[in-house]
Amino acid sequence: MIYKLLKLIIGLGIRMYYREIRVKNSERLNSIGGRIIIANHPNTMMDGWIISYITKEPIYFMAKGTFFNSPLKKWLLKSLGLIPINRASESATKGVKNTDSFEACYRLLEEGKTVVIFPEGTSYKEMQLRELKSGTARIALEVEKRGKIKTPIQVVPIGLVYTEAEAFRSSVLVSIGEPISPTPFLSMFKENSSKAARELTDVFTDKLSSLLVNAKSNHYDNLVDSIVALYGKSKMRFNGKNMEKDVDFIRTINTKINSISDTYPEQLIYVQKELNEIKNELDKLHISPAFLDRNYRSVMFIRQILQSILALLIGLPFFLYGIIHNGLPYKFVDFIIPRMIKDIEYYAPVAILLGLVLYPLNYFGFIILVDYFFDLTFWEKVIYFFSMPIFGLVAYRFFLYTSYISVKTDFVIEMKTQKDKIAVLRKRKADLFELLFTSNTPN
Repeated sequence: MIYKLLKLIIGLGIRMYYREIRVKNSERLNSIGGRIIIANHPNTMMDGWIISYITKEPIYFMAKGTFFNSPLKKWLLKSLGLIPINRASESATKGVKNTDSFEACYRLLEEGKTVVIFPEGTSYKEMQLRELKSGTARIALEVEKRGKIKTPIQVVPIGLVYTEAEAFRSSVLVSIGEPISPTPFLSMFKENSSKAARELTDVFTDKLSSLLVNAKSNHYDNLVDSIVALYGKSKMRFNGKNMEKDVDFIRTINTKINSISDTYPEQLIYVQKELNEIKNELDKLHISPAFLDRNYRSVMFIRQILQSILALLIGLPFFLYGIIHNGLPYKFVDFIIPRMIKDIEYYAPVAILLGLVLYPLNYFGFIILVDYFFDLTFWEKVIYFFSMPIFGLVAYRFFLYTSYISVKTDFVIEMKTQKDKIAVLRKRKADLFELLFTSNTPN
């Protein structure tokens, strides 16, 4: 009961926080029998919430034992389907025994349940897949070895890719891979358990890596982010529900960067330098990279700006309604999160938890206040309550649109005064694109 209620509440928070959650190959979650889901782990609690959101049946999670450090937490977390496990890198939590936790996993899988494991062990906001621990393979093979299952165990890899994991109204791509059977490794496991677990873990790594972007290092993460910002980020942000294409675009960039690092590593220094210089020049001119690709026609741009101003005037009352009813909790969460949380991986889940408390309290406060003056009926209160989050999202889109119009206006002004400089930047951007995506020779 608690699991279903919290799944409903958290699911609502996730849908409000992320603009798009796109699930690829969802039919691969329809298998019958015991199943282990393995996934990369870039966004702490959010990763588990996303998997729970897309999975129909109740699921169980392996979670670090330090979460279970009090009787109340232990009761609550176990009722939510979490199974404690002591990590080798951390001191053991009192009352948590790994043998009991493994036995709980075995029983759940033998009963045909689904267990979720993040085999990287820890959560970091990275594009690359970190080294997988072999515990997942051992659990799968041990269940097969015990021989109490009605149908063979399936291990389903899930790749989680976020455009901006911590950012409100960003997007998530959930790629579900082909189920992996541990059965071919069972004979080896009976003779040499360590070797079998390592080899099966290598299979997990290959299958999971194919679902991700996989930069080679954090440095390449930053480089890919810079290229996306120059060539595609603005298009991605305003392009509606097109997350799969966005990730394909990021993956293409990453593949090219990895190729250059293998063949002409010195070229990456030039690429990074050129990216930084172009970005700095664009910042000075207050121009979005996307506008560099546009053919400038002053009459057309001025007409578009006038039309946009008219649209803004029409939308202003709706914006004000949304901002009045949502501005305070939004600003508070935006203010408090960086001061509460040191690790960026926790921004999104903590923001959702705070939002699920603060926004309803804020809405009820407005209902009490307005009802005091206008004596609302029950249905007027209901309509008023639901109008507040709806127009909050309208206000957020309105704000993004005003920012877009501001950037467009800056572009028109700069094209009148800095035409030659912008032409040079266009050429540099085009040359860098040619180097990255067309040329196979070093600069």
